[in-house]
Amino acid sequence: MKFEPWFWPEFFTAINETFYMVFVGLIISVIIGLPIGVILVITREGGLLENKIVFNILSVIINIFRSVPFIILIVAIIPFTRFVVGTSIGTTAAIVPLVLYTAFYIARLIENSLLEVDNGTIELAQAMGATPWQTIWRFLLPEALSSIVLALTIATIGLIGASAMAGAVGGGGIGDLAITYGYNQFKTEIMVVTVITLIIMVQLVQSIGNMIAKKIRRS
Repeated sequence: MKFEPWFWPEFFTAINETFYMVFVGLIISVIIGLPIGVILVITREGGLLENKIVFNILSVIINIFRSVPFIILIVAIIPFTRFVVGTSIGTTAAIVPLVLYTAFYIARLIENSLLEVDNGTIELAQAMGATPWQTIWRFLLPEALSSIVLALTIATIGLIGASAMAGAVGGGGIGDLAITYGYNQFKTEIMVVTVITLIIMVQLVQSIGNMIAKKIRRS
Protein backbone atom coordinates (compact mmCIF):
# COMPACT_ATOMS: atom_id res chain seq x y z
CA MET A 1 0.00 0.00 0.00
CA LYS A 2 1.27 3.44 -0.95
CA PHE A 3 0.62 6.47 1.24
CA GLU A 4 1.02 10.19 0.67
CA PRO A 5 3.85 11.91 2.61
CA TRP A 6 1.46 13.60 5.04
CA PHE A 7 -0.10 10.33 6.20
CA TRP A 8 2.46 8.96 8.65
CA PRO A 9 2.83 12.18 10.71
CA GLU A 10 -0.98 12.35 10.88
CA PHE A 11 -1.14 8.67 11.76
CA PHE A 12 1.29 8.90 14.71
CA THR A 13 -0.43 12.07 15.93
CA ALA A 14 -3.74 10.19 15.86
CA ILE A 15 -2.22 7.31 17.85
CA ASN A 16 -0.91 9.74 20.48
CA GLU A 17 -4.36 11.34 20.72
CA THR A 18 -5.97 7.92 21.15
CA PHE A 19 -3.50 6.96 23.90
CA TYR A 20 -4.15 10.29 25.59
CA MET A 21 -7.94 9.84 25.51
CA VAL A 22 -7.79 6.23 26.69
CA PHE A 23 -5.19 6.77 29.43
CA VAL A 24 -6.71 9.91 30.95
CA GLY A 25 -10.25 8.65 30.44
CA LEU A 26 -9.45 5.33 32.12
CA ILE A 27 -7.74 6.91 35.14
CA ILE A 28 -10.64 9.28 35.80
CA SER A 29 -13.20 6.54 35.14
CA VAL A 30 -11.53 4.21 37.66
CA ILE A 31 -11.40 7.00 40.26
CA ILE A 32 -15.16 7.47 39.83
CA GLY A 33 -16.26 3.93 39.03
CA LEU A 34 -14.35 1.95 41.67
CA PRO A 35 -15.93 3.69 44.70
CA ILE A 36 -19.38 3.51 43.10
CA GLY A 37 -18.94 -0.22 42.48
CA VAL A 38 -17.91 -0.75 46.11
CA ILE A 39 -20.87 1.31 47.36
CA LEU A 40 -23.23 -0.79 45.24
CA VAL A 41 -21.95 -3.95 46.90
CA ILE A 42 -21.99 -2.76 50.50
CA THR A 43 -25.39 -1.00 50.28
CA ARG A 44 -27.28 -3.79 48.51
CA GLU A 45 -29.64 -6.04 50.48
CA GLY A 46 -27.58 -8.05 52.94
CA GLY A 47 -24.50 -5.88 52.37
CA LEU A 48 -22.11 -4.57 54.99
CA LEU A 49 -23.89 -1.20 55.13
CA GLU A 50 -27.29 -2.04 53.66
CA ASN A 51 -29.05 1.04 52.33
CA LYS A 52 -31.74 0.37 49.73
CA ILE A 53 -32.22 4.06 48.89
CA VAL A 54 -28.56 4.65 48.02
CA PHE A 55 -28.35 1.33 46.15
CA ASN A 56 -31.47 1.95 44.07
CA ILE A 57 -30.50 5.55 43.18
CA LEU A 58 -27.01 4.54 42.06
CA SER A 59 -28.35 1.53 40.18
CA VAL A 60 -30.82 3.67 38.24
CA ILE A 61 -28.18 6.29 37.38
CA ILE A 62 -25.82 3.58 36.10
CA ASN A 63 -28.55 1.96 34.03
CA ILE A 64 -29.45 5.31 32.46
CA PHE A 65 -25.90 6.05 31.32
CA ARG A 66 -25.35 2.48 30.14
CA SER A 67 -28.56 2.59 28.11
CA VAL A 68 -27.52 5.61 26.04
CA PRO A 69 -25.41 4.80 22.93
CA PHE A 70 -22.06 6.58 23.11
CA ILE A 71 -22.54 8.53 19.88
CA ILE A 72 -25.79 9.97 21.28
CA LEU A 73 -24.22 10.66 24.68
CA ILE A 74 -21.50 12.76 23.05
CA VAL A 75 -24.07 15.04 21.45
CA ALA A 76 -26.47 15.06 24.40
CA ILE A 77 -23.91 16.39 26.89
CA ILE A 78 -22.29 19.01 24.64
CA PRO A 79 -23.35 21.87 26.99
CA PHE A 80 -21.85 20.00 29.97
CA THR A 81 -18.66 19.23 28.04
CA ARG A 82 -18.33 22.88 27.06
CA PHE A 83 -18.87 23.90 30.69
CA VAL A 84 -16.16 21.49 31.96
CA VAL A 85 -13.38 22.04 29.40
CA GLY A 86 -14.48 25.20 27.59
CA THR A 87 -15.08 23.51 24.24
CA SER A 88 -17.04 20.59 22.79
CA ILE A 89 -14.57 19.77 20.02
CA GLY A 90 -11.16 18.13 20.24
CA THR A 91 -9.36 15.37 22.08
CA THR A 92 -9.67 16.84 25.58
CA ALA A 93 -13.37 17.53 25.08
CA ALA A 94 -13.91 13.90 24.02
CA ILE A 95 -12.63 12.73 27.41
CA VAL A 96 -15.74 14.09 29.18
CA PRO A 97 -18.28 11.80 27.45
CA LEU A 98 -15.72 8.98 27.49
CA VAL A 99 -15.52 9.21 31.28
CA LEU A 100 -19.30 9.34 31.72
CA TYR A 101 -19.65 6.38 29.38
CA THR A 102 -16.91 4.29 31.00
CA ALA A 103 -17.07 5.19 34.71
CA PHE A 104 -20.53 3.74 35.25
CA TYR A 105 -19.65 0.71 33.14
CA ILE A 106 -16.62 0.15 35.38
CA ALA A 107 -18.83 0.56 38.45
CA ARG A 108 -21.04 -2.30 37.29
CA LEU A 109 -18.01 -4.46 36.42
CA ILE A 110 -16.47 -3.80 39.85
CA GLU A 111 -19.77 -4.69 41.49
CA ASN A 112 -19.85 -8.02 39.66
CA SER A 113 -16.22 -8.75 40.56
CA LEU A 114 -16.79 -8.07 44.26
CA LEU A 115 -19.94 -10.16 44.31
CA GLU A 116 -17.86 -13.14 43.16
CA VAL A 117 -15.95 -13.08 46.46
CA ASP A 118 -17.02 -15.93 48.73
CA ASN A 119 -19.21 -14.86 51.65
CA GLY A 120 -16.88 -16.80 53.93
CA THR A 121 -14.23 -14.13 53.40
CA ILE A 122 -16.55 -11.42 54.69
CA GLU A 123 -17.69 -13.61 57.59
CA LEU A 124 -14.05 -14.23 58.51
CA ALA A 125 -13.34 -10.50 58.49
CA GLN A 126 -16.34 -9.81 60.70
CA ALA A 127 -15.36 -12.62 63.08
CA MET A 128 -11.94 -10.97 63.44
CA GLY A 129 -13.65 -7.72 64.41
CA ALA A 130 -12.80 -5.84 61.21
CA THR A 131 -14.67 -2.61 60.54
CA PRO A 132 -16.61 -2.26 57.26
CA TRP A 133 -13.73 -0.19 55.82
CA GLN A 134 -11.15 -2.79 56.88
CA THR A 135 -13.32 -5.56 55.44
CA ILE A 136 -13.47 -3.78 52.09
CA TRP A 137 -9.82 -2.71 51.91
CA ARG A 138 -8.07 -5.74 53.43
CA PHE A 139 -10.38 -8.60 52.51
CA LEU A 140 -12.92 -7.83 49.77
CA LEU A 141 -10.75 -5.92 47.28
CA PRO A 142 -7.65 -8.16 47.58
CA GLU A 143 -9.77 -11.29 47.05
CA ALA A 144 -11.41 -9.78 43.96
CA LEU A 145 -8.23 -8.20 42.56
CA SER A 146 -7.68 -10.71 39.75
CA SER A 147 -11.29 -10.37 38.62
CA ILE A 148 -11.05 -6.57 38.88
CA VAL A 149 -7.99 -6.55 36.61
CA LEU A 150 -9.90 -8.52 33.97
CA ALA A 151 -12.88 -6.19 34.40
CA LEU A 152 -10.68 -3.14 33.84
CA THR A 153 -9.18 -4.85 30.81
CA ILE A 154 -12.67 -5.19 29.33
CA ALA A 155 -13.40 -1.56 30.20
CA THR A 156 -10.16 -0.40 28.55
CA ILE A 157 -11.03 -2.24 25.34
CA GLY A 158 -14.48 -0.66 25.39
CA LEU A 159 -12.82 2.72 25.94
CA ILE A 160 -10.57 2.21 22.90
CA GLY A 161 -13.64 1.50 20.78
CA ALA A 162 -15.47 4.52 22.17
CA SER A 163 -12.45 6.78 21.58
CA ALA A 164 -12.47 5.71 17.93
CA MET A 165 -16.17 6.56 17.77
CA ALA A 166 -15.41 10.02 19.18
CA GLY A 167 -13.73 10.76 15.86
CA ALA A 168 -17.19 11.03 14.30
CA VAL A 169 -17.68 14.35 16.11
CA GLY A 170 -14.16 15.72 15.78
CA GLY A 171 -12.73 14.07 18.87
CA GLY A 172 -9.41 13.30 17.24
CA GLY A 173 -7.51 10.04 17.39
CA ILE A 174 -7.58 7.00 15.15
CA GLY A 175 -11.33 7.24 14.59
CA ASP A 176 -11.06 10.82 13.35
CA LEU A 177 -8.31 9.80 10.93
CA ALA A 178 -10.37 6.88 9.62
CA ILE A 179 -13.50 8.96 9.09
CA THR A 180 -11.88 12.14 7.75
CA TYR A 181 -9.54 10.52 5.27
CA GLY A 182 -10.52 6.87 5.00
CA TYR A 183 -14.29 7.21 4.78
CA ASN A 184 -14.95 10.73 3.52
CA GLN A 185 -12.17 10.64 0.91
CA PHE A 186 -12.68 6.98 -0.02
CA LYS A 187 -9.10 6.00 0.86
CA THR A 188 -9.50 2.30 1.57
CA GLU A 189 -5.86 1.81 2.52
CA ILE A 190 -6.22 4.32 5.38
CA MET A 191 -9.30 2.50 6.67
CA VAL A 192 -7.38 -0.79 6.57
CA VAL A 193 -4.40 0.62 8.50
CA THR A 194 -6.58 2.22 11.18
CA VAL A 195 -8.63 -0.94 11.67
CA ILE A 196 -5.47 -3.07 11.95
CA THR A 197 -4.03 -0.56 14.44
CA LEU A 198 -7.13 -0.77 16.64
CA ILE A 199 -7.06 -4.58 16.50
CA ILE A 200 -3.41 -4.61 17.60
CA MET A 201 -4.15 -2.20 20.46
CA VAL A 202 -7.04 -4.35 21.69
CA GLN A 203 -4.96 -7.54 21.48
CA LEU A 204 -2.13 -5.93 23.45
CA VAL A 205 -4.46 -4.67 26.17
CA GLN A 206 -6.17 -8.07 26.47
CA SER A 207 -2.86 -9.94 26.61
CA ILE A 208 -1.42 -7.62 29.27
CA GLY A 209 -4.63 -7.83 31.32
CA ASN A 210 -4.66 -11.63 31.15
CA MET A 211 -0.99 -11.80 32.15
CA ILE A 212 -1.43 -9.52 35.17
CA ALA A 213 -4.56 -11.37 36.33
CA LYS A 214 -2.76 -14.70 36.00
CA LYS A 215 0.16 -13.48 38.12
CA ILE A 216 -2.21 -12.21 40.81
CA ARG A 217 -4.03 -15.55 40.95
CA ARG A 218 -0.73 -17.38 41.42
CA SER A 219 0.53 -15.05 44.16
